[in-house]
Amino acid sequence: MISGQVAGAGPLRAADERVGSALAGSAIPRGLAEFFADLGNTAVALPVVLVVAGWAAWRVGRGRRRPSRDAEAGGPVRWWLPPLAAALTLAALPALVVPLKLWFARPGPPQMGADAHEGFYPSGHGATAAVAYGLAALLVIRAGAGRRRGRGLLVAAAVLLNAGVGLGLVRRGYHWPLDVLGSWCLAGVLLAVWWAVCARWAGDDAPSGGDAPRTP
Repeated sequence: MISGQVAGAGPLRAADERVGSALAGSAIPRGLAEFFADLGNTAVALPVVLVVAGWAAWRVGRGRRRPSRDAEAGGPVRWWLPPLAAALTLAALPALVVPLKLWFARPGPPQMGADAHEGFYPSGHGATAAVAYGLAALLVIRAGAGRRRGRGLLVAAAVLLNAGVGLGLVRRGYHWPLDVLGSWCLAGVLLAVWWAVCARWAGDDAPSGGDAPRTP
């Protein structure tokens, strides 16, 4: 629906541009908006994922790779799979975003200048932030760190962080709101695929509820 409205210049796209122009001219501090928008840069988001992925691999590999667990599960605990899948997910992101930008060829906000190239939908920065910080939160959860309440707070923090990134991108005039929303939809699909792959083949029994991860 969102992509169809953007491609067909429907009424939702017109409303989106009105909202985007209003937010770009709002009283939200420019410096704060720039700070959050910069969190969508690969140079910022990628190291976060790499550090968390390394920690998650160390924790799972050190604490859960037990012979009794392998025998019970019918196979080894592939502690390396979630971090590897996270890296591949990030690597695949540009291969998905760039063709979509070329396909929709949506012009950017006026702040980007009259000569700005087309191709602002979906937002690459929005997608990078959503996938990177979403993966970081999910890697921690799969590693079994923290109690149930802590995992909920972690997810809430990732959501709020990405909301800040999206608002910053719109406030600074780098993207329209639907550009960001479309990138979140794409990120949601990638994160769901990552989780399904890990749940199917990692063999580490990530905690799905309760106050602490299950132990044999």
